[in-house]
Amino acid sequence: MKEEISRVLTMVEEGKLDKKNATELINALQGKETPILERKDTPYLNKMLKIRVTSEEGDHVNVNLPIKLVKAVLKVGTSIAEKIPEAEKYVKDINIDLLIEAIENEVDGQIVDITSAKGEKVFVTIE
Repeated sequence: MKEEISRVLTMVEEGKLDKKNATELINALQGKETPILERKDTPYLNKMLKIRVTSEEGDHVNVNLPIKLVKAVLKVGTSIAEKIPEAEKYVKDINIDLLIEAIENEVDGQIVDITSAKGEKVFVTIE
C-alpha cells in the first residue's frame, strides 16, 4: 500500500492531482471513511463491485472491489488518465459522471451480462 500512496503523492507534486482528490484516494486505499459531512450515510457504500469473466478454455477472473474505492478511483483516475497519451484514448468516451451518478443513486444487482460468440462470459454486479 505504501507504493500506491507514494504514487498518489507524486501525482500531487506533478500537478496531476489536487489535494482533495488525493486525500479521498488515500483514504479509500487505507479503507478509511470519508468525513461525515462529505459522505452519503448509506450501507450501499459498503457493497462490492464484482466482476466475473469465464472462457471456454477454462480461464476465470474474479474481481471484488469495494464501491467506496470504485467511486474514489473513478473521480481521480479519469483526470489522471486523460493526461497520459497512451491512456487518453481508453477514457475519452467513458461518461464517468454517469458511472458516479449510478453509484450515488445506489444502482444494485447485475449491471453487465455478456456472452460472446466464443462462449466467453462477463458478469458485473453490485452486491
